[in-house]
Amino acid sequence: MRIVVSGTHASGKSTLISDFAVRHPEFTVLPDPFELVDESWDAPDAALFAAQLRISAARLDPAESDGRLIAERGPIDFLAYLLALDDLTGISGSRDLVERASAITREALNHVDLLVVLPLTAADGIVAGADEHPALRDAMNDVLLDLIEDPYVVGDEADVVEITGDRSRRLAALEALVADRTA
Repeated sequence: MRIVVSGTHASGKSTLISDFAVRHPEFTVLPDPFELVDESWDAPDAALFAAQLRISAARLDPAESDGRLIAERGPIDFLAYLLALDDLTGISGSRDLVERASAITREALNHVDLLVVLPLTAADGIVAGADEHPALRDAMNDVLLDLIEDPYVVGDEADVVEITGDRSRRLAALEALVADRTA
């Protein structure tokens, strides 16, 4: 089973994956691609998001990672960031970049069984600091929620599920989804 947990920054992805990994050590955890890029980037930009998109797509290739895995972020996250950045600033990059990013995302999601999306909701109780680029955070969340409804981007292989609630409710929901698919 191959799971991708998606959501904007400060949406609870790391916490959910950490909680899940403790109880399910048979899953390999793939960290946030940001941890794998050059740390010289100090602000969000199209090149940073494109690099992370490529990393997140490559690691979903079955030739790269086989078996049970849970990934923090997938290429759909970075496609959403590219589009959100364009919405906010008009400088996400070229139309060609967005088209390539969409194609890479679709291909990578063909190798995913479950795409778990953590939308921002007031009920989840997650508060991000001012240093978390709140406008980009909100814009990415909105774009991501639109993208998961787009069959061209998501394809037809991955089951897409939104999970909300507090920490324990999110974990219980993810565990129930996994149990249903592995029974």
